[in-house]
Amino acid sequence: MVEATRRIAPDHLQQLRRSCAEVITPHDAGYDDGRRLWNAIHDRRPAVIARPTSAAEVAAAVRFAREHDLEVTVRSGGHSHAGIGGANGGLLVDLSSMRGVAVDPGTRTARANGGALLGELDVAAQAHGLVCPTGVVGHTGVAGLTLGGGVGRLQRHFGLTIDNLAAVELVTADGRLVRATDTDEPDLFWGLRGAGWNFGIATAFEFRLHPFGPDLHRGVLSYPASEVRELWSLFRDYALAAPDAVSCIFGLDRAASDAGYSDEMVGKLIVYFAWNHSGAAEDVERDTAGLRSGPKPLTTTIGSAPYLDVQSAHDLAFAWGSRSFIKSHNANDVRPAALEELVELVAGAPADGSFDITALGGAIGRIPEDATAYAGRTSAFDLSTGAGWSDPAEDGAVMDWCRRVMAVVEPDRALGAYANGNADAGPEESRRIYGDAKLARLAALKREWDPDNVFHVNPNVAPVRADA
Repeated sequence: MVEATRRIAPDHLQQLRRSCAEVITPHDAGYDDGRRLWNAIHDRRPAVIARPTSAAEVAAAVRFAREHDLEVTVRSGGHSHAGIGGANGGLLVDLSSMRGVAVDPGTRTARANGGALLGELDVAAQAHGLVCPTGVVGHTGVAGLTLGGGVGRLQRHFGLTIDNLAAVELVTADGRLVRATDTDEPDLFWGLRGAGWNFGIATAFEFRLHPFGPDLHRGVLSYPASEVRELWSLFRDYALAAPDAVSCIFGLDRAASDAGYSDEMVGKLIVYFAWNHSGAAEDVERDTAGLRSGPKPLTTTIGSAPYLDVQSAHDLAFAWGSRSFIKSHNANDVRPAALEELVELVAGAPADGSFDITALGGAIGRIPEDATAYAGRTSAFDLSTGAGWSDPAEDGAVMDWCRRVMAVVEPDRALGAYANGNADAGPEESRRIYGDAKLARLAALKREWDPDNVFHVNPNVAPVRADA
């Protein structure tokens, strides 16, 4: 077992306890639960966990960490694939005591505290027939999802989560409380929208909301993988011109035993089309006709469900304690030869490994590329592979498989990679996420707001040198 590598003097701990509502050390009963992260691959043992209840207490925790040379990590939902919500031997700022979302239906806005979860925002907004486009698992933290851009089911219709962000309140590396908007600290606000973990600890967010709901219209069609080239051409051409109300995914997976397949198909590779339609029910058939114009599917599932039910449907499948790995990058097409290689790789995948292609575009692509730190506004697709498993002995094989899958489509890569969709970290990953031009601008911004790189346990942007 990895041990916490720093011991903090009792009088110093008393100093922290006087300024923070709850402080947990490795000797306390709640330590193992407090340090636990969603992705069981990552077993972190911080020297101390601070659980603040206000922005002022967050600031005190940051100042304490800097005074005592402790590495700072932040946990909002703890849901990071890369395990960035903790580190060995440092100070973990756990925002779980700062949950809560308040909605103003008159102004169609929501205020989410730094530790709020997506499910809280979804429920609070839908109580007034409103929505903010977020992610797809209810126990994900609002902060982590938003600061990386925010991709989910409604983004082609309403834009990324950051496109609906009106303000961020955060504690900076020197312990100041700052509010960033389009008009207050606009350069910082630019960087927060896509690379936000690098500039401070977000303690509150303000979002613009949209009328929506209560139902989301959905469909899944599956086909034999032998038709992968024809199916990709159909999907690609449809997706490039699809109505904004349609979000759609092209996937490679193995036929599950409980999904209506014949006995001879169970376990074999399939191609599937999945879509969500966020518009009027009477428009669904017309808007999805292009996706349904291909060969006869093996299975067809079409219907509607309350948005809140859809948003929480995967919460158990992605429960805390499973092991997970994911990699992704943007593309504008996939070569036919790559499709054939992917079929072979997914057919022999370890664990439940799969590959999917999510259509971007729509409202995402109508925001100018230079408007936010998020990169790849004009890229057409997000290519992603991932797996979940439970046996630690499989860790190396599964992660290696995911990396081999993405190596197949590396020649198809376009600008951008979703920061929250990458479990690997390091300087080269940051370059892939942001691209050279934005990485240079972010490095200069980092120099201004965090010159010592206090906030570096993230998809990190190193501060540019003063003489650079």
